[in-house]
Formats: sequence, C-alpha cells, structure tokens
Amino acid sequence: MTASFVNNRYDFVYLFDVQDGNPNGDPDLANTPRFDPETFQGLVSDVCLKRKIRDWVFAKKSESGKPQAGYDVFVLQGHSLESRQKMPYDHLKIPPKTDDRGKIAEARNWMCANFFDVRAFGAVMSTTDFNCGQVRGPVQITFARSIDRILSSEHGITRVAYTKEEKKASTTASTEMGNKHTVAYGLYRAHGFVNAHLAAPPNGTGFHDGDLALLWSALTNMFDLDHSAARGLMAARRLIVFKHASALGEAPAHRLFDLVTVRRKEGIESPRAFGDYQVTPIDEIRKGVAAAFPQVEVLDLI
Repeated sequence: MTASFVNNRYDFVYLFDVQDGNPNGDPDLANTPRFDPETFQGLVSDVCLKRKIRDWVFAKKSESGKPQAGYDVFVLQGHSLESRQKMPYDHLKIPPKTDDRGKIAEARNWMCANFFDVRAFGAVMSTTDFNCGQVRGPVQITFARSIDRILSSEHGITRVAYTKEEKKASTTASTEMGNKHTVAYGLYRAHGFVNAHLAAPPNGTGFHDGDLALLWSALTNMFDLDHSAARGLMAARRLIVFKHASALGEAPAHRLFDLVTVRRKEGIESPRAFGDYQVTPIDEIRKGVAAAFPQVEVLDLI
C-alpha cells in the first residue's frame, strides 16, 4: 500500500544531552563546543542535527551501501552535489545547461522522489550545469540551545606514536601531545516543524507518512549511530510532538512550546545528569493543550 502524503501540521520539542563530550565543535574556534557568547548556553546547529538524521536514514534504508529506492541521500559524504544532480539528467536524458523549465521541473521531481533529505529538508540544486531547481522542504529544525550554561574544558592528551616519520628522528621525546574539548554535561532543547503544505505534490516534495515515521525513528535513535570518542555520551531524552488536525494547524507553535518547561531540580547547582532536571509531565502538557487547543493531539514519542 502506498503511503499517503503528510496532510497534518506537526510541531515538536526535542531534548537531548551530552556527558563528557563535544556535541558540535566550532571549526572557527579550534573545534570547541559551540556556545552563545552572551549567555554561555551551549549550541548545536540545525545542520549538525540534520547530518545525523541523514546518516541514520541512509544506514537504516541501505544494504551493503546501496540504498532502497527513494531513500538515497543527496548530501552524503564522499559525493559531490554536482554528481548527485547529474543523476536525473542521465536517467531522464536531459542535456546539461538546459533552460527548459519543464525539463528542470522533471529533474526536481526526480530528486524529490529519490532522495529522502531533499524530500524532507529541501535543497538548492540550481548552482551547477545540472539545474534541478530549488526545493523548500516541509521539515525544519532550529538550533538546539542548552537549558543552562556550559563550561568547555580543554584536556591535554598524549600519544606514543608520532604523526610523521621525520619527527621521530628529530626529537628524544617519547610521546606526542594533543588536546580535546568536552562539556561535562549539557541538556539541549531544539524545536522542529513539519509543514504539510510543502509535502503534497504538485508544489510539495512528496514527503509522506512513511517518511515522517522514519524521521521520528531517526530522532529517537540517531545518537546510537554517532558514538565516538569526541562525542562522549549523547542520548535523545524527550520527543514531544504536537499533531494538528489540519494542514494549517489550530495553534501557534510558540504557545504549544511554552507548555513544555525544563527546569533544574531544587538544590542542583551543577547538573551532571538528565535526572537533575524536571520536565513538565506529559499529562500536564496534554491537559494544557486540551484546555486551550482541543484539536491538537500530543504524542509522547520518547
């Protein structure tokens, strides 16, 4: 049975945490954890979160590196964007550098049908000889911001093996120095949106209910695919979804988000675990939504 296109608006609150790791280094600041210079709250970019979603979906929907039909990833490590945009031109036999709007639209539709991340997040695909147009995606995610301030620590590390052979001959030292940056603990909150008007064809990307279920699974499980020494311990903690009864929705997103509060428990000065915080119980959130916006359903997915 073919999945139906998403026809309801969704807004969601996503909580995840990091312990003794670097959730998203800033390359302009020696890869130290990103932070707000005024409040010192930690930041994780939307690009970082989308990268993890892409990688999880590709792993989930691939076998021996070959993705299932419709679940390839446009922005994928080891591939240029031009090589991906060339694929519909080869498949549909469209000449490069075409100005034919109909042919460009065909290429755009092919990209939406074959690439999950184009269907979900959209893409700018008009900057090479293989113009596939521009796509606004129905799924958008904000920067994540930590609930409290973070303190980035720099740790000196040593290695018994040298990087280059010439250094071995030029020094009597037995080790080589390095460093790494970590956050002792941070609980981060991001917000997301699913716009049904950008899902259904002919103007939408074709984002369907199966894609939406895959998105929820990715947000639930993606940190387990992304473990590394640099990341420390990262985990998805809560995913609270507000499902509207219509495409336009029945409530402003910020009013719904305000019903989800996250506070440090009394007496906790330096949080070091998710249990040091109190999140509004789901029953209270449901009561608040039912009282003000009875047509909105609250889904507790984590």
